Amino acid sequence: MRSDAKKNYEHILAVASVVVTEHGADASLRDIARRAGVGLGTLYRHFPTREALLEALLRSSFDELTAKARELETASSPDDVLVSWLRDVVAFTGNYQGVVAVMMAAMKDTESALHASCVTMRTAGTRLLARAQAEGLARTDMDGDDLFSLAAALAWLGDQPSSAPRAERLFSIIASAILTNQANSDSRA
Repeated sequence: MRSDAKKNYEHILAVASVVVTEHGADASLRDIARRAGVGLGTLYRHFPTREALLEALLRSSFDELTAKARELETASSPDDVLVSWLRDVVAFTGNYQGVVAVMMAAMKDTESALHASCVTMRTAGTRLLARAQAEGLARTDMDGDDLFSLAAALAWLGDQPSSAPRAERLFSIIASAILTNQANSDSRA
């Protein structure tokens, strides 16, 4: 990519991050182009679809969450790292209103620009879950799809004005439901 094209690409992504944070995944592409100071044609040359723009915008964060999960696979507390990673996923997806629906749809659509990133991130989380399950620290009747769906549900709840004040409490309840030792210790308290 030419240096001026790369500069435009990076600038559009930076502006898109701000606009999508402000207005959600359905933010106006025309508004993104206008705020980036480029024509709509320039935006579409770099990102032919909304999903392509979202994929580029989200990919680095998905990659970071995947890398973090891989690093955590050998940590000493499989239950703690699973909850920590889940918290990071929920926090990230909560940054972009509406991205949860896009991510969930991308999981089923192999043609989606987001499919590979979402699947890779889910797989990394599944390994953390499997490790906690193998240690007897997480319930064994759930899988990576369930974990990903719970993260999406928690992020969606955080997007809802009526639920946002309770988001931390709801996260704790879900974490307790996933972790067998936490559920058992909570019930004895």
